[in-house]
Amino acid sequence: MRSKIIAGNWKMHGSKDSVTALLSNIKSNFAASSPQLIVFPPYVYLEQVQQTLKDTKIQWGAQNLSANEPGAYTGEVAAQMLLDFGCKYSLVGHSERRSFYHEDNILVAMKFAQAQRHHLIPILCVGETLQQREQGLTEEVIREQLQAVLLLQAGVQGFRQAVIAYEPVWAIGTGLTATPEQAQEVHQFIRRELAKQDEVIAAQVSIIYGGSVKAVNAKSLFAMPDIDGGLVGGASLDAHEFVEIAKCIN
Repeated sequence: MRSKIIAGNWKMHGSKDSVTALLSNIKSNFAASSPQLIVFPPYVYLEQVQQTLKDTKIQWGAQNLSANEPGAYTGEVAAQMLLDFGCKYSLVGHSERRSFYHEDNILVAMKFAQAQRHHLIPILCVGETLQQREQGLTEEVIREQLQAVLLLQAGVQGFRQAVIAYEPVWAIGTGLTATPEQAQEVHQFIRRELAKQDEVIAAQVSIIYGGSVKAVNAKSLFAMPDIDGGLVGGASLDAHEFVEIAKCIN
């Protein structure tokens, strides 16, 4: 069975006090029988998160990582450093990294490979802009994003230990959300693309949806057959809202 996952991307938010309060409230309301919960804090709070969550079933990871081994790369953070803080996951290719920091498909694929090289599970973010959707390019854009990873990984095997997050760029932080049917259509397309190389892996990989996920729309999104959870942005900074979203998964 595919894992059900609710991941919270805190982006560039938080303080020591707010992190303590947020995690305390999540821990108080999170049931162990719920889906896998993962939080992605800014790097500087990883130790605090590790200490707070070490005796729970909640996992944590990094919002990004370097494509390189440790070296003269000022401002970068290596995969090995993330392991020191108990990270199990790393986001790669989030739309904000692609758009604001010009990370192209090849660099994202390199980060995906680097994460796996050091036994981190990459959550590969893919998605199209509003302009690309309106031009009918959604599938072409996502195919190219997947192909870069498939080519660098020499096939589909890398997705045995990976998660995919479909995040339509036009629905991130805008309050807009893809309808459950729109999201399902793209999730099904992603699974179909992987199935061209390996039907078993395609059937087993978790594909989660990111794009203004909230408790009011989560249940209808998660009811779709190919949506295995959510990559939650702003709503993950509200413990009650985050846990309520997790409760929407069967």
